[in-house]
Amino acid sequence: MLRRLMLKRALKRAGSDRRGSAAIEFALIAPVAILLYCGFAELTMAMMAERRAAHAASVVADLVSQTPTVSSAQMTDIFNIGNTIMNPFPAATLKLRVTSVTADVNGVPQMTWTKVSGGASPMPPGAVAGFPANLLASGDSVIQADVQYAYTSPLQMTLPHALTFKDTFYLKPRRSPSVTLLP
Repeated sequence: MLRRLMLKRALKRAGSDRRGSAAIEFALIAPVAILLYCGFAELTMAMMAERRAAHAASVVADLVSQTPTVSSAQMTDIFNIGNTIMNPFPAATLKLRVTSVTADVNGVPQMTWTKVSGGASPMPPGAVAGFPANLLASGDSVIQADVQYAYTSPLQMTLPHALTFKDTFYLKPRRSPSVTLLP
């Protein structure tokens, strides 16, 4: 009987004791909070990488459109500027393509020349597929810069696979009707 009474009092005391409840609540909430924090951090870094890749393509197109002629050596330097813009993100997966597109007498956009960096595929000769309608009139020219960037999160907790970002920019040549590529 005494044992039963002591056991009853001990259970009653344990049921009303709240000293460890905060630790238990923390143990239940902490993994979710950490996962949310890491997820927001990874998402923010991915958005920054996407903006840097788009900015790199924009700057590359802008630099090419500022001159009437550009050499292959100058294109290499311009692509290096694009890679530098990606810092602190690695530029190894940055693919840039710059293409001069000119509309023929019928207003059909044709590839005039193309240069690539980072393993990007050159634009095939001939008519340009997927070009925005009514962007060029007959004889007009535009510089098209395409970017592709594969972002891999350093944490890989909530983004375990690489995200691929793509963007295209169109800029009219500033000092001449078209930009000529020199060897």
